[in-house]
Amino acid sequence: MKVRDKTLNASEFKAKCLSILDNLGPEGLVITKHGRPVARVTPIRPEGNTRLIGAMKGKIRIRGNIFSTGVEWDAESRYSHAGRRRRRRPE
Repeated sequence: MKVRDKTLNASEFKAKCLSILDNLGPEGLVITKHGRPVARVTPIRPEGNTRLIGAMKGKIRIRGNIFSTGVEWDAESRYSHAGRRRRRRPE
């Protein structure tokens, strides 16, 4: 099944979703509900994301330790948070 129309009703898309996705053209399609557009389905272009790598270089400044939440945590502690006890389930 080739998808030639650029718009498709949501109920028809739901019924034929896998077939439509297998044959989706590069222009994609618009899903409508009650005649109003609600979504656009387009194929992924993997080569298009490469231009984003390094795009923010020199524009972001890191302050502080990005590998810490600032909260000390002890894996062997009985308490999930300092000063707060965990609730126990009744047996």
